[in-house]
Amino acid sequence: MTRRSIETCDSLNFYKYLCQRIGSEEDVRIRRLAFVIRDIGRNDTFITSGSKGEGLNLNGSDLDLMIIDRCAQVYESEEEVVIKGRGLPFMMYTEDTPPCFTQLYLLTYHKNQTLITVSVSFLNMLDINHRGYAFSSELYKLSYLSNAYRPSKIHGPCISDEFDQQDVAFCLKCDTLICQAKPWVSRPRATWPSPDLISKIISCGVLFVPIGYKGSIHENIQWRISFSVAEKFLVFSFSHTQLLCYALLKILLKEVIEKHEDLKGLLCSYFLKTLMFWILEETDPCAWRPDNLVPCFKACLQRLLYCVRYSILPHYFIPDYNLFLLRFNSYNQQILITILKNLYGQGINSFAFSETLQDYQNQCNEITESLLSKNIGCSQNFMPTYIHILNSGKVGRFSRLLYKCLHHLPTRISKGLFALQISAAFKVVPTTTHQSYSSTNKHRYLIYKNDLSHLLIGLHSDAITGLLMLASFFYVAGNYLATLTVLTYTTGKFTDDTIYLRVLINSCYLPDNIKQHVVKLMNKESLPTILRLLTTRCFEIDHKSAIAPKELQEDVSRDCTIFHPLPYVHFLRFLCCYHLHDIISSRESLKQLELVNRTILESCSFVSYPDSLNTVIMCGIAYQLLGDIHTARRAFQEIAAHDKNNETSAASRLKSLF
Repeated sequence: MTRRSIETCDSLNFYKYLCQRIGSEEDVRIRRLAFVIRDIGRNDTFITSGSKGEGLNLNGSDLDLMIIDRCAQVYESEEEVVIKGRGLPFMMYTEDTPPCFTQLYLLTYHKNQTLITVSVSFLNMLDINHRGYAFSSELYKLSYLSNAYRPSKIHGPCISDEFDQQDVAFCLKCDTLICQAKPWVSRPRATWPSPDLISKIISCGVLFVPIGYKGSIHENIQWRISFSVAEKFLVFSFSHTQLLCYALLKILLKEVIEKHEDLKGLLCSYFLKTLMFWILEETDPCAWRPDNLVPCFKACLQRLLYCVRYSILPHYFIPDYNLFLLRFNSYNQQILITILKNLYGQGINSFAFSETLQDYQNQCNEITESLLSKNIGCSQNFMPTYIHILNSGKVGRFSRLLYKCLHHLPTRISKGLFALQISAAFKVVPTTTHQSYSSTNKHRYLIYKNDLSHLLIGLHSDAITGLLMLASFFYVAGNYLATLTVLTYTTGKFTDDTIYLRVLINSCYLPDNIKQHVVKLMNKESLPTILRLLTTRCFEIDHKSAIAPKELQEDVSRDCTIFHPLPYVHFLRFLCCYHLHDIISSRESLKQLELVNRTILESCSFVSYPDSLNTVIMCGIAYQLLGDIHTARRAFQEIAAHDKNNETSAASRLKSLF
């Protein structure tokens, strides 16, 4: 066998393996669809970015979210300014800033001499100098940090949660492509990106994120020009071979290179993305084939080595900005060069040291087409992503979401996923729009029927929470027997194969038993049907909810409260039996609630899963109703000790018992 044929064979085997471990084309398409639906379901100010938004679900990937602030609008010239309904107008000033950065100055008077009024909150973020009112990027970030609901911190231009699971970048927008980037449109290139893609990117405009050029004397009032939307479109245009090479670079960086303490944080995923853009613009798309994967990956690695050696990596849209300028010192640069040389020499064997791909050599001889079936791919890669679809059920945006999904994503799977989204959103209506039952009997009956119809549609969103909301609705209406009937049916839905989506937020893979069950089902059912039958999300009650039991009003009076569905079933059954004066059944339900509580506490931490806090709260309420004040007090004390952010009612309930 010739060297070329060996390389071809290795490439094909590695490609098949990567489709299994990282995701097939269908897996990537479904992940992207999930986040597109999620973003559309919110509004046009939300943009999911980063690896997950690009369709990759790699180990350690956090969720990157960009939120466009409509309170301000950026322009390059006063002639472009539109005052009405567009937010405060800010003008770019780039004369004293490095490439890819700008200062933003408030336009106080419009060209027709209209006075621009500014709110107090924005006035506090302006820095007055000889040019006017500069918008401080530093104060802008700090304002969002101070208003964060949960403990957060500043991470570059982003606000990050305390566990580094989500980065949120609040940004401003200019609706047109700025002058600094216009040479990109017409510069010589091979065939990528296509003219249609270039036109789409031009229409995107640009974003401005709150971070200045490090070390600049004006760093606090500088904003970095971001092309995140355009870059997302570019990544979406990658062939699957190109996307896998991009993923391989990211894995190599996070799981091999950054194992060296001196190299942590020296490179980042954005550099690798930029590197890929340049390579694809300069190469023949025909070279990026599955049977040529290994040479393509090594070419990417070689290009990275070149860029590091000469400290040069031009920004893709604004090449005057060198991303590697002053990035390295002689010490870490030489270490990185040596490592990259060794990795290049090892080729794909270098992944033997990575967590994600270390088993390749053991499995390469066993890879068959059956392992690449959509059954494995969907069960292994899509389920963790699906939680993000369910989190965007905003009924008020149905018309826009419906139009986008059915006209721009006219596939069977997109329609199936959208049907789940509709069901989830209908289910939310009675939980967020509290109706008063104090008017006439006829009016109360109409409200009751309206809420009930929404909940019945919501039964089809997942396996359990729709039923649980219906049961809670009946309980609030005082129909305890109907509640118990629904709860009996709901309990039967809980099986060992039920997937509680909340625990998959940071997981890339499903447990083997669930994966095998999904594979069997997918021989008979579609993916949306499987999701409806097997998955359940957390049970949420809003502070305006019409389905919140009076015993939990203290817990849901402040914000949306999360409960684990299984403990809630037992708690609701306890309440029904208690009001029906069936004390024996009440105690049996409490016993089951305690048993489930111990199981949950053994599998997750208090801090990571606030629903486990509320499980103990429910235990305490049950003991208090039965007159066991000592045990109730002990439960509330346990929660109060862990509830450092005062997210539960534990402290106030404890106070009432003394």
